[in-house]
Amino acid sequence: MDADACPRVCLQVMQKHRERLGFRLLTIASIDHQIDNPDHITVGKGRDAADLAVINNAVRGDIVVTQDWGLAALVLGKGAFALSPSGRIYSQQNMDFLLDERFWKAKHRRAGGRTKGPPARTAADDSRFERSFLSLLEQALRARR
Repeated sequence: MDADACPRVCLQVMQKHRERLGFRLLTIASIDHQIDNPDHITVGKGRDAADLAVINNAVRGDIVVTQDWGLAALVLGKGAFALSPSGRIYSQQNMDFLLDERFWKAKHRRAGGRTKGPPARTAADDSRFERSFLSLLEQALRARR
């Protein structure tokens, strides 16, 4: 889990199901973040330090929670699942569109334009995240049998 920008409610959902189902829950974040998880890796403040640690620790069948579309594309390439904190399941089918959108937004910002940040988190996001996480977890567990 890319814990640098992941809402605590997502971590709580995963911890609740880890206790029940017994999977490994690895969190990775920079030293700027305090994460309450026994299986945690702390990395330095480098720009992509947490992302690199996530990529280096991800293996086929893992579920990586991140809102970074570039990181999601990389873990999909390793055969892992990728999920946003709002419950969007990233896939090869939607990744080209997302990366294209990221490119154009970055270009717009470099030219002095402004883009909106993510909307405020809602209870619907929490429910969607839990449903999507459980769906991916079921797929991951089935694939490992």
